Amino acid sequence: MGRLRLRIAISLDGFVAGPRQSVQDPLGVGGMRLHEWAFALEAFRRMHGLSGGEVNASTPVIEEAFANLGATVMGRHMFGGQPGPWSLEKPWNGWWGNDPPFHHPVFVVTHHPREPLTLAGGTTFTFVTAGVEAALEQARRAAGDKDVALGGGAQTARRCLTAGLVDDMELSLVPVLLGSGERLFEGIGTDLHGLELTRTVAAPRVTHLKFARR
Repeated sequence: MGRLRLRIAISLDGFVAGPRQSVQDPLGVGGMRLHEWAFALEAFRRMHGLSGGEVNASTPVIEEAFANLGATVMGRHMFGGQPGPWSLEKPWNGWWGNDPPFHHPVFVVTHHPREPLTLAGGTTFTFVTAGVEAALEQARRAAGDKDVALGGGAQTARRCLTAGLVDDMELSLVPVLLGSGERLFEGIGTDLHGLELTRTVAAPRVTHLKFARR
């Protein structure tokens, strides 16, 4: 069975999204600043069908983050759309466009049922209403021997961290202050359930901290 791997960008004051998240501003006010270091990378651009970009110390970190993945688990906010029941006339297809970068099964934790959504490149979104543990169980079956990515957002990541389900965690610490928004470690306490710091990579505009269960 593969490992559950959380990768997420976080501000100096502990936020993974800014305040006032909306369809127009999915990462909240200022939240896009957490990912500017990645948008500029050749490795990131290549995964999204774009050319050009930088090669620096973040490159192997990004390439490792997307290697050996067989499925992804994410929350409703990371998939996209307003809270509440899905629109029956024109349901939201998420932030990811018609050709999402996953290219494997994605399981979305939500309170509201919806039929699976299949998009280009082999990405199928399955909407799971029985909780994050049920989504993870389905993801592990779909991934086989490969790993499962825990894509966030903050609430879904916290549930997995609190339950001790995360095997690897890569925090990309960005030197900005958001002031408010979604905190990753809100209410978690002091127990990381065996996750220990195993690597630190200093790169332009970001520092990567890798934690793993030994």
